[in-house]
Amino acid sequence: MKKWFAYSLIAIISAISLTSCFQDNDDVFASDNVIKNFVYRGMNAFYLYKPEIPVLANDTFATIEELEEFHEPFETPESFFRSLLFDEETSNPDRFFSIIVSDYIALEQAFAGTTLNNGMEFGLVGESGSATNIYGYVRYVLPNSDAAAQGIQRGMIFNQIDNIQLTRENRFVLLGQDSYTIGLADLNNGVATYNGTDISLTKGSITENPVFLTTVIDQGSQRIGYLMYNSFTANFDEELNNAFTNLQAQGITHLVLDLRYNGGGSVRSSIILGSLISGQPTTDVFSTEEWNPEIQAQLQANNPDRLTNFFRSTTANGTALSTLGLSKVHVITTGASASASELVMVALDPYIDVIHVGDDTAGKFQASTTLYDSSNFGRADANPAHRYALQPLIFKSVNSAGFTDFIDGLQPDIQLREDFENLGVLGDPTEPLLAACLADIQANGRPADEPQNQRYELISGSMEMKPFSTEMYVELDQ
Repeated sequence: MKKWFAYSLIAIISAISLTSCFQDNDDVFASDNVIKNFVYRGMNAFYLYKPEIPVLANDTFATIEELEEFHEPFETPESFFRSLLFDEETSNPDRFFSIIVSDYIALEQAFAGTTLNNGMEFGLVGESGSATNIYGYVRYVLPNSDAAAQGIQRGMIFNQIDNIQLTRENRFVLLGQDSYTIGLADLNNGVATYNGTDISLTKGSITENPVFLTTVIDQGSQRIGYLMYNSFTANFDEELNNAFTNLQAQGITHLVLDLRYNGGGSVRSSIILGSLISGQPTTDVFSTEEWNPEIQAQLQANNPDRLTNFFRSTTANGTALSTLGLSKVHVITTGASASASELVMVALDPYIDVIHVGDDTAGKFQASTTLYDSSNFGRADANPAHRYALQPLIFKSVNSAGFTDFIDGLQPDIQLREDFENLGVLGDPTEPLLAACLADIQANGRPADEPQNQRYELISGSMEMKPFSTEMYVELDQ
């Protein structure tokens, strides 16, 4: 993002937002009024769907007293914030991707890859024949975590927490505990049966390197690079580049990019990943941005280049990118693949062949940013009386061909859902989704036999249960 963004965009916001004149008096402990006023200021200034929310119109409230009278019936800042979101039943819904947090320190840590975690990353699936029961399956295990120490492995099935059957209703409470015991189960035709084995797990502070696995697979004369990348975490852009340096040094001819559990993250990291894969010139458009009409008009009038993101040749630290210059990439996804993961796919599509393998993606094409309670919504000079912050949707991404609004997700070219009774080993050529990619590469793009489609209902997972897991975000100072 351009360095002038912070001061120029804030100047634009000040010019077009009448509510920016509302100044709260800070107390030692911020009152609900102070926080709610901040919520309104931020949403009035930045919210992508502002035109769809009549109360966010600039002339709605003439005084701060009128605003406070309006939001007084809302019991909490959270309930007031939710009342300002674009209804989820509308044609272009927010779907509660916009969030409010009461502790922005935790938000910042999450964006840096640090969370309270026991290291067991899992998915939750509806049990066949039951309207309430669910079971979990282990997707992967973080190194140097309690789950790793306790011998948790990919493919394990569990259906109990602390001897209580997992259900759609109790999953957040049971799995939200800092410590719990999972009851392992055997899975047969979508039905999980407790097998008597229990494993206790405890969460701790973990910083996850999103570059989870890199390997090279020889297939005749072809050398296929495989990269599993689990989050667009800007703090690890150098590690991402290093992974491509390794792949480049090994002379790979194809790349399989595994984003099956990647819920998104930094737009900057998305641009870097796309640039690493294709090596497009920095004059080529990666994506453009569509803000709410007021900001869009001001940016188009004052600096239209601000609305365009170009491919890059360096990281933010100035390190040259180890680009592969590929004309084709295979991308593995599931329903857990969202936002920045989808952005890489749609941004590359006009330039190279993107072969999509797996399941439909989540369908999130909007980006957010963090707003603090300060005069310019930046981190500096944030109100010390509280730690509330907003993460509202502020623009939608559009690729260079004009494609956006894929609310139903991106549909795969080769559809194959994960088989929880045969998950396979990540990075192994026999793992079903990777095997489908390798078969397509070997066939050189010729139609292959359609893999068997597994049927199940994915409820959520450890990543999706984290409050910031599907964010695609930009930083105001970049």
